[in-house]
Amino acid sequence: MNQGRAYLQGVLAAFCLFVQAASAIVSFQNNFRSPRNKERPLRKSTSLIILHTTEASSSSALQKLSALGECHYCIAEDGKVYRIIDRTRVAFHAGRSMWNGRSNVDDFSVGIEVCGYHNKSLTPAQYRSLAELIGELQYIYKIPDYSVISHSHVAYGTPNRWFKRSHRGRKRCGMQFALPAVRRALNLATRPGSDPDVKAKRLVVGDAYLSRVLYGTVVSRQKPTPVISAAKPSTPPTPESVKAAAKKADGKAGKKRAAPPPTPEEAIRQLAPDVPDPDENVVGKRRSAWDIARGAYNAESTVYTFPDGSKRRGNQIIDFKAIPVGTRVAVHAMDENLPDTYQTIGVNGDARDIAGDEALSFKTIYVYPDGHYFRGSQLNAASVLKLPYNTKVLLGYSVGGPVTAKCPPSVICGVRWRAKDTFYLINARLVPGDKVDDAKIPPGTMVFFKS
Repeated sequence: MNQGRAYLQGVLAAFCLFVQAASAIVSFQNNFRSPRNKERPLRKSTSLIILHTTEASSSSALQKLSALGECHYCIAEDGKVYRIIDRTRVAFHAGRSMWNGRSNVDDFSVGIEVCGYHNKSLTPAQYRSLAELIGELQYIYKIPDYSVISHSHVAYGTPNRWFKRSHRGRKRCGMQFALPAVRRALNLATRPGSDPDVKAKRLVVGDAYLSRVLYGTVVSRQKPTPVISAAKPSTPPTPESVKAAAKKADGKAGKKRAAPPPTPEEAIRQLAPDVPDPDENVVGKRRSAWDIARGAYNAESTVYTFPDGSKRRGNQIIDFKAIPVGTRVAVHAMDENLPDTYQTIGVNGDARDIAGDEALSFKTIYVYPDGHYFRGSQLNAASVLKLPYNTKVLLGYSVGGPVTAKCPPSVICGVRWRAKDTFYLINARLVPGDKVDDAKIPPGTMVFFKS
């Protein structure tokens, strides 16, 4: 009896191990699990999977992603899948983002970083691991294929020197994941057919080439139409030769088959001529500082070396359109999603230079030097041009508060209350969320947070 019971228990144990192995599709590594996990709140919903490319190798990317908690998973070149932030929690991977009218995509998405570049093919091991991971997450969260998209789909920028309105095109990160050939390799049958926020006029197109990659037909296997010479043949054709040529052409047409679809590698190679090499970061007649540095164009970490040898940092330049051709731009942003910050009247230009067509927007906030603040919608065109020197300008922000014992910052702006790009108005100063002493936030403090 005891032997029979032991045998049965052994069979059950083996069966349980088999079931566990069958259900664990992806093997995870925990070496780079982020210390930020304990401070990240649980995500209330999940409707998107966002695919990124690190624009760096795993040797440097994994350390940074772990330290900052910038994704849920990272896939190295050898196909190993690393857990960074627990998939049930919020990871700060999308930065300023919007999809179908919903801002802050971090709050309802899972972010996957793939070690590589937006215009270079993945390794075979990465394709396998990414396909398996996507499939597992789709099963868990019931996410359809067309809701598996790239960071370049959702990232957007606020008005700047080149665009007078908020615009799509702040990132080309992961744009290869929109190519049909790449999606087939990842077992994804569909993709978004258009940009819902551009279609609804919430945003404008800021990168026409990127838009064609995401939604158009940039990649094509069609051969160019042959050039037909107008020169006459040396020997006039006979009726017999004309019939023979027609018969031969009909035979070829009958045997003609549709060209096979491109492989992911072929599709990505066709992107290369339209995407400048990262090392060629030089301002030209058709290549601006924004084309090179994107959201980091005015960052302190971005260095401009002018043709005469002099240098300036991005935060020291006022007129970016006056940067001379031949200026080399070195982008040293450590954080792929640079935190938004305020700009200052008189330092970064006037309200029109900073906010463009959104100077009178409900989501443009002006904080005066004395601590008073107004929304753009509370002002008019004349008063905006008379804003005092040192007025701070926040683009795409909401206002919450005041802070009280029953209404703490976490209630006012949720998970973003400690973010770098959330600001507290304390004693007429804007204090970033990551620098504020939450035990000393005065009652009545107003909070400005990205929306």
